[in-house]
Amino acid sequence: MTPQSSASSQSYVKDPRNESVEIYVNGQFYKRDEAKVSIFDAGFVLGDGVWEGLRLVNGKLLAINEHMDRIFEGARSIQLDIGLSKQGLVEEVWKCLRHNGMEDGVHIRLMISRGLKSTPNQDPRFVVAGATIVIVAEYKQPNPELKKKGLKLMTSTIRCSTPDVFDLRLNSHSRLNFIQALIQAINMGADEALMLDDRGFVASCNSTNFFIFRGDELWTSEGLTCFNGITRKKAIHIWREAGFTVREKPFTLAEVYSADEAFVTGTLGGITPVAMIDGRPIGDGKPGARTARINQLYQEYISQ
Repeated sequence: MTPQSSASSQSYVKDPRNESVEIYVNGQFYKRDEAKVSIFDAGFVLGDGVWEGLRLVNGKLLAINEHMDRIFEGARSIQLDIGLSKQGLVEEVWKCLRHNGMEDGVHIRLMISRGLKSTPNQDPRFVVAGATIVIVAEYKQPNPELKKKGLKLMTSTIRCSTPDVFDLRLNSHSRLNFIQALIQAINMGADEALMLDDRGFVASCNSTNFFIFRGDELWTSEGLTCFNGITRKKAIHIWREAGFTVREKPFTLAEVYSADEAFVTGTLGGITPVAMIDGRPIGDGKPGARTARINQLYQEYISQ
C-alpha cells in the first residue's frame, strides 16, 4: 500500500507552502512537526470527539453555518462541551487562517476531542481538562487528473451502520469500519469502497456520498445510513434548482451497474466522477456530460 494515493477522492495537488504552515492547538501555534496532543487525550485514546472539514475559497469559508450546526449537533449528542459558542469557534478558525496569512485554496480540518484524561479508559468522567481543539489548515486543491479519469470503486463486504448501532450523521473521529472498507477496496485494485446498508441497498462510500444518474434523474440514498454531507445537500439542491428531478430513495447495485453516470461528493473534492464499479464501466467508463454539468453548477456556487 503506497503512503499517498493520487487515485483517492481525497487526493490533492502537493503544495510546498504547507511546510511552513503552523498548526493551531488549543489557542497556540506550532510548527508542523512540533504540533502534539497528549497520549492521554480522549481523541487519541478512543477517537472520542467530532470534526469538520472546511474550505476557504476567495476569502470565504464555504457553508460555515451548516458546518458549525453539524459539529455542535454532534458534540451535543455525545455530551462534549466545546467550551466556545459557534461564533467563537468560527473566530478561532479565522485566527488560524490569519496567523498563516491564508486567503484562498485552503482545506481546514477542525478536530475537537473530549480532552485530557487522567488515565486511558472509556469513561468520560475521567476527563481532567476541557476539550482539545486542533485546527490544521493546508493549501489543497483537488487532483485535476482524477476529475478527468474518474474513480474506480469496489463494493465492500462491510456495511454502513444503522443509527441504533452507530449514527453516521455524527461526524465522529471513530472511523475504523470505513478504513477497513477502504483497505478492502485498495487491496482489490480500486480507489475507494462503495458501501451498502443493512438491507443491501446502496448507502455511501467510505468517505464520501454517492450519486448516480439515470437519464437526467439524479439518484442518491434516502439518507438513513449515509454521511450527513453538506456537499451532498448542495448537489441535491443545485440539480433541483436547475429544473431536474432528484430522487432520494433506496436503490440496488443492479440499478447502479446500469446507471448512465456516477459521482461522489465531499468537502475537499467537491464533485468527483466515478468511472468503474466492481470492474464494470459506468456508462462508457468515462466522466459524463451530466456530471460535468452538475460540477459546473457547483463551481459556480463556490465562486459566488
